[in-house]
Amino acid sequence: MHDWAAPLIAAALFAFLSPGLVIQLPGKNHPVGFMNMQTSLASIFVHAVLYFLFLILFLLVLHIHIYA
Repeated sequence: MHDWAAPLIAAALFAFLSPGLVIQLPGKNHPVGFMNMQTSLASIFVHAVLYFLFLILFLLVLHIHIYA
């Protein structure tokens, strides 16, 4: 049996935390932008830090496993 939690969680977080897709922190004109499909270097950095923190939370702190 293989543990599929890491690739599934990483792919889902990558999709949802892409800057400008669903939410953008910080936004261009506002602190938070929604579905504007634009990005900046600051938002890329913030989303990368959030991606890392959520990935650590799910995989190392909560020990989520999906076996198939």
